[in-house]
Amino acid sequence: MAPQRNTGAGAEAELPEYAGQYRLESRLGSGGMGVVHLARSTSGLKLAVKVVHAEFAKNPEFRGRFRQEVAAARRVSGAFTAPVVDADPEAARPWMATLFIPGPTLSDHVKRNGPMESAQLRRLMAGLAEALRDIHRVGVVHRDLKPSNVLLAEDGPKVIDFGISRPKDSELRTETGKLIGTPPFMAPEQFRRPREVGPAADIFALGSVLVHAATGRGPFDSDSPYVVAYQVVHDEPDLTGVPENLAPLVLRCLAKEPEERPTPDELMRELRSVAASYDTQAFIPAQRASDVPVPEPRVEEPKRRPRGLLKRLAPVRRVALVAGAFSLVLGGAIAAVKLLDGGAPAPAGPRTTLAAFRTWEARPESEDAAVPQCSYGAGALLCGQPGLVVALNPSDGTVLWRHRVAATARSEPPVVSGGLVQPLTDGRRALEALDPGSGRTRWHRDMPARNGMRHAAGMLLLTGTDGTVTGVNGASGRTEWSRRIPGQHMPYFTSFPGGSSAYAVSTSDDGSSTRVTAVDPRTGDVRWDARLKGSLEPFGTADGSVFFLSVDRVYGRTVAVVRYTPGSGATRTVRLPIPLDSARAGIHGGAVYLLAAGGALEAVDMEARRQLWHVETSVSRGSAPVAAGGHVYFTAADGRLLAFDAGDGTLLGQTAPRLGTRADRVTAALPEPVIINGHVYAGAPDGTVFGVDGRDPSAW
Repeated sequence: MAPQRNTGAGAEAELPEYAGQYRLESRLGSGGMGVVHLARSTSGLKLAVKVVHAEFAKNPEFRGRFRQEVAAARRVSGAFTAPVVDADPEAARPWMATLFIPGPTLSDHVKRNGPMESAQLRRLMAGLAEALRDIHRVGVVHRDLKPSNVLLAEDGPKVIDFGISRPKDSELRTETGKLIGTPPFMAPEQFRRPREVGPAADIFALGSVLVHAATGRGPFDSDSPYVVAYQVVHDEPDLTGVPENLAPLVLRCLAKEPEERPTPDELMRELRSVAASYDTQAFIPAQRASDVPVPEPRVEEPKRRPRGLLKRLAPVRRVALVAGAFSLVLGGAIAAVKLLDGGAPAPAGPRTTLAAFRTWEARPESEDAAVPQCSYGAGALLCGQPGLVVALNPSDGTVLWRHRVAATARSEPPVVSGGLVQPLTDGRRALEALDPGSGRTRWHRDMPARNGMRHAAGMLLLTGTDGTVTGVNGASGRTEWSRRIPGQHMPYFTSFPGGSSAYAVSTSDDGSSTRVTAVDPRTGDVRWDARLKGSLEPFGTADGSVFFLSVDRVYGRTVAVVRYTPGSGATRTVRLPIPLDSARAGIHGGAVYLLAAGGALEAVDMEARRQLWHVETSVSRGSAPVAAGGHVYFTAADGRLLAFDAGDGTLLGQTAPRLGTRADRVTAALPEPVIINGHVYAGAPDGTVFGVDGRDPSAW
């Protein structure tokens, strides 16, 4: 991909192609301090990456503030904000990657659709109150809550941009004489005594934001910021147009003195009594229904889940996004395997069969480690964590061997390629292959810098910084071929277990078409090349066909499932009745299972071209679903493993959360469950790997 160009001059005329390991795909927007890009993680997770302007990168004071922004955003990442996935405040151009939240800003929504209705305003106010409660709970004051910093996601409003937020324990203080904020949404104390600004200032801003959402203007309105500042400090707010049932509560938020304003908890209690019709349904912007024209296919009524299951699912929404992110800290003591029944750590021994299976839990790394990313190969459960690869006995979790890697482990599990274990690492200049029986290094070689790596059919495909692809033999570490792939400027490959091809995918600039090139990993030869309609993301293969998610480029929502059969050139598209945000998918037995951000889980029959069922799981973030034995499994961000009936979507069972001691971290890539002979294995944010009997989820 050529560098993205801006129409401006100077340092921003040519924008960066990468921020760290993340390729910047398109530009989402620009602000006074930086540019926000749409990007994608190695596992396919959509990210919003903020890259600061070059001129500010040279300013030590700004770098300090950016470090503070990253720290504040990490502390508050959760269900009501955009979770931080990665950041590098020390880079030449500092950057921060957060989870991409599809949806317009409140500012854009009001410009496009006008003021909100009363019911939408109540839900917006409740969502912002919940967000501020979580922000203030970890000791952070946002200080710049305004319509452009509120994203209207389908599961509720999200507060973003902590660029001028201030943790209470921060050493970075507001300078004398400097006002920081946006005047129409600043509290009186931000003008009078900025060093003493506390959580109540965010409540004042919430009141101003509500007036804007209800009327299209602020409670203090003038073309001059100086006049606005005077009005905020001395005048009464103009609440003309604010619904009568909400006006008294908004007026309390706009009190001149901080101590007279309600707390977020008081706001939520008041809102519950505002009207008997108050509900907690997610805010869904009215214009969203017409953004992506989706036909109304005939859909059979899904079977309803028992009421008891709905009650059990309801409380989990709040905790789902509070899972821990990948820690970059190496070292720490290696903990022994811990059995759930309280038994002593089991010594390493020969592998056993899976016949007499007992639920087990193991901790390959020290306490507070990152989520283990696991796969199955060479008879062992292979798990990667930062700086570590470990092999576990699938029968009881016994540690068979451990191997330290020099580079930090990438957010993907190790794989067996060419008969050897291949750790996937962030180190761009080293490759290593391990003996599957002992974990000892079989070969190691240095490599030039590269922009991508993928295992396929016993080979490693390395994409260089110039777009050249090199095929490395997984068994020997030797280079077998090196060439460019026709039609793919900077190919990043996707492959699937058991497949013999690797797929390079590139989407046209306008998102109207996707070019898919199937490559033979052993030779680099192109097996077939096709240009398909829409913005497509491959997620699996079955029966000679490749399956894709069709994604709306504006909001990033999945609108259809596409099957392409290269032998005949036939394409089959099944439209989804409701677009899904940030969906991940898996295929099994002719059915495609999709899990969206926010917890929507559904099954699609590709032959019948219809939705089989749809359920709301209340899981804010989950892994790609995996189906086997009539069940659909996925892991949640809080460490739970959930199982649903593949036939009707009924919840069958779930394990307890495993958040660990650092529940404030956000996991960049949630590991898919691993299924072996009817048993299911998963990694959790507390650093454990656990195995359960998949045949009876109700016993979990």
